[in-house]
Amino acid sequence: MTLDLNFYLFAVPAVIFAGMSKGGFGSAAAFAATPFLALILTPGQAVGLMLPLLMVMDVTAVRLFWRKWDLRVAGVLILGAIPGIVIGTLLYGVADPALFKLLIGLVAIGFVLWQVAKARSWIRPPKRELGTGAGLFWGAVTGLTSFISHAGGPPAAVYMLSKRMDKTTYQASSVLTFWAVNAMKVVPYAFVGIFSKETLIADLTLIPAAVLGVLFGVWMHHKVPEKLFFGLAYVFLVITGSKLIWEVLV
Repeated sequence: MTLDLNFYLFAVPAVIFAGMSKGGFGSAAAFAATPFLALILTPGQAVGLMLPLLMVMDVTAVRLFWRKWDLRVAGVLILGAIPGIVIGTLLYGVADPALFKLLIGLVAIGFVLWQVAKARSWIRPPKRELGTGAGLFWGAVTGLTSFISHAGGPPAAVYMLSKRMDKTTYQASSVLTFWAVNAMKVVPYAFVGIFSKETLIADLTLIPAAVLGVLFGVWMHHKVPEKLFFGLAYVFLVITGSKLIWEVLV
């Protein structure tokens, strides 16, 4: 990875966009930065670069939603995420890098399909609250997809939506869950060599972009319709996800 003009032309907008999503739009589209960066970096470099920056954003979000979460709901997802992260670690250690590039592309497309299906009521919250066993299962899926592409939102939402929480409790529980999940990924990422001297140096130079993105997102929250923001994010994800899949399969 070379920290040249081409790198920053991709990295700065990607990090700012992730910050905007975290700061003003519930963080649902923050993971879009990963498939975008995977266009110019290896999959490992892309997720390794983004993790410390997402953790910086998580600290801000946790402070804003301090103790407003449902600790039991978040705890079940966090506990369930552990085996998912372990599976991701084992898979990364033996899989060809092209497989992770393909998975990042598929997760990006899958995320858009999930959001469209939810918006059109093709997918609805379970009529009954899901039990602890189901929560642990969706937590494992959350851990795996988060390990691959920082995209654990949809599987976590399946469990949380069944709990019929109010908006603030839901958002706070999500924030706490992904603060913990991201923190748990640090050691496995280091173990399999995802972090490097270059990614850590790049993170230090991109922290201002992360903070700027969060602040810009807070401002945009009151200026830009949520529907427009996510509409643009979904188009962006379809394009980048399709390109990643095309590069692997062709």
